[in-house]
Amino acid sequence: MELLSSADANGSFQTTWDIMKKKLLGAALMVGMMAGLPAMAPAQTPPNTAARPARRNRPQPPARDPHTPGYVEAKELPDGTVPPPNVDGNFIIGPTHPRAPEMTAKDDVPHGTVTMITMKSSDSKIYPGIAREQGTFGTPDPENPAKLNVTTSHPAEYTRRVAVYVPKQYKAGTAAPFIVGADGPDRSLFTALDNLIAEHKVPVMIAISISNGSGDAQGSERGLEYDTMSGLYAEFVQKEVLPLVESKCNVKLTDDPEGRATMGGSSGGSCALIMAWYHPEWYHRVLTYSGTYVNQQYPYNPQTPGGAWEFHKSLIPNSPAKPIRLWMEVGDRDLLNPNSMRDNMHDWVVANEEMAKVLAAKGYHYQFVFAKNAGHTDGSVKQQTLPEALEYLWQGYSAPAK
Repeated sequence: MELLSSADANGSFQTTWDIMKKKLLGAALMVGMMAGLPAMAPAQTPPNTAARPARRNRPQPPARDPHTPGYVEAKELPDGTVPPPNVDGNFIIGPTHPRAPEMTAKDDVPHGTVTMITMKSSDSKIYPGIAREQGTFGTPDPENPAKLNVTTSHPAEYTRRVAVYVPKQYKAGTAAPFIVGADGPDRSLFTALDNLIAEHKVPVMIAISISNGSGDAQGSERGLEYDTMSGLYAEFVQKEVLPLVESKCNVKLTDDPEGRATMGGSSGGSCALIMAWYHPEWYHRVLTYSGTYVNQQYPYNPQTPGGAWEFHKSLIPNSPAKPIRLWMEVGDRDLLNPNSMRDNMHDWVVANEEMAKVLAAKGYHYQFVFAKNAGHTDGSVKQQTLPEALEYLWQGYSAPAK
């Protein structure tokens, strides 16, 4: 039986089994009293020291004003609308976020097939697996607030799932464009593609939605994969995931970087850009929600001391423009200093605003959406914007001549 979790009114962590035990013991007490017998005492169950500790509630970030001095100048759209998919620039949406029609499954459009592939850490030459002990984090280095010391990370096995969406319109043997997504499986992406492909708004593409290797943040496998400023994760996908997809799903994936996209939210978003930045010969299109363009990298790397904060601080401003097209979103209540680090590099709103500034200065094709009444990787915002984001992302694409 799966032990789901919930919190009581005081925020205490309970499992479904805990709740069931309380109900059963209560019933036993009632039966005992009705029978005139001594009440049944609760069993002396030893504490479960291995249980997951209660998660501390993060303080609610303040709602930031998109017109704050220093933020990019942006066009405020009528409530409930999204930007046109063929226009670069900065836009403000909200405060309400209605679901786009393409986010609802429809019976009258062709439906793609989804194949699930399992990958084990023991099969990977690139990511053998790590984990940070439950209930632990790290401590800022007293001599360098941008560096986090983690002493509780250790080797650990993992299993990940890869969901592969193949549209009904795919022609066997042809090299298909594709999009790689983080933190999969992402069923909403597959629904959007069913409808957008049928409407001829995006190319007939394959979607590869890869789950992370478990955990979150510094010292975890997910953090190692998504927040490291290097080409390693893109190389993992290229060498270990894509060949498996082609063999298991009987598809052919394009080698043309114009036909390859990445997407993700939070650290999965910064990972999407990291993939394209360090391997632009593989990826030219990037889509991010609440991109973690902040200092989450671990282990510390003096070449990029601010982690993904370096994208807008130094890497993009000081590098020739790369052939990358980006769609980005951030919420007005996005994350602000969610952990113990106080390095002035953990404000998600400022990070995404700075990204928009430097992308514009370097002449990139990008669209930046500031969503009012929205939190971190806000689900309602994704339901509203994903179809337009995908349509924007694939502007200018044409399949190579056969």
